[in-house]
Amino acid sequence: MFASCADPSSLEGLHWLACYLTSGKHMAFYASFGTVMALLAITAPIALAFGFAGAVATRSRLWPVQWLGRGYTAMVRGVPDIIFFLFVPIAMDQALEWVRHKTKCPDWTEPVRRGSDFVVCAEAKLPLSTSPPWVHDTYAFTLAVIAFAVVFGAFAANVLHGAMRAVPRAQIETAEAYGMTQSQAFWRILVPQMWVYALPGLSNLWMILIKATPLLFLLGVQDIVYWARELGGVKTSIYAYPHPDWRIYYFLGLLVFYLGLTRISEMVLGRLTARLSHGQATLAGEAQRKAAA
Repeated sequence: MFASCADPSSLEGLHWLACYLTSGKHMAFYASFGTVMALLAITAPIALAFGFAGAVATRSRLWPVQWLGRGYTAMVRGVPDIIFFLFVPIAMDQALEWVRHKTKCPDWTEPVRRGSDFVVCAEAKLPLSTSPPWVHDTYAFTLAVIAFAVVFGAFAANVLHGAMRAVPRAQIETAEAYGMTQSQAFWRILVPQMWVYALPGLSNLWMILIKATPLLFLLGVQDIVYWARELGGVKTSIYAYPHPDWRIYYFLGLLVFYLGLTRISEMVLGRLTARLSHGQATLAGEAQRKAAA
């Protein structure tokens, strides 16, 4: 990183430590915290959109749409998460490459599947072998986001469906009695009020999503767990900065990071719950009215 760090073997004490903590690999380690935060920021709204679509589909009067919504939530919730985290990226990657293979290499005569291998022409690979590293990283991250959104979207669908059913039916009937259509009552009465009932379940999902981010390591993304293991492990003479087994310190740092992130999340979600509960006929809303009195 710095000119004075060019020869690590000549460094000692704090100078060695400063050069070690500012090496290129440590810069990648620090950047991986941004990768985790980006995953949370992108996945959460996409998963919520999947969940809302699944909840609406489950309430549909068209049985094919209703079955689709129920099948989505039941299938994803009934299968271990790790299977979907590993299956979705692989399935999507092979599906995209197969489509590109059929389009770009129509004269290809050899089978695509050869035993346990999946072989397509070079032009159909995603990303191309000539693509820069950031393209490969972005592609892997995108597949990871989709996998996380599919899994957590199913759980969000179940939470939102329950929240929709928790809104008093009398309010919907009153809206329809005032001349609102079913669509208007849904968007103007049901949806605005369901969030106060859904927020506790969605808060738990957010916490679970935070704890699930280390699974990025299994999806081929160099996240904070990957770098903590790589940098904390015992180095040999081939490494520029050999040191003892420091994994306990790196993983302790991750512990502090995740505890801090969950604590901040609890504070934000608590304020959001209080804001949404204001004036609502819920236990939280009743507590606010008694406190004001």
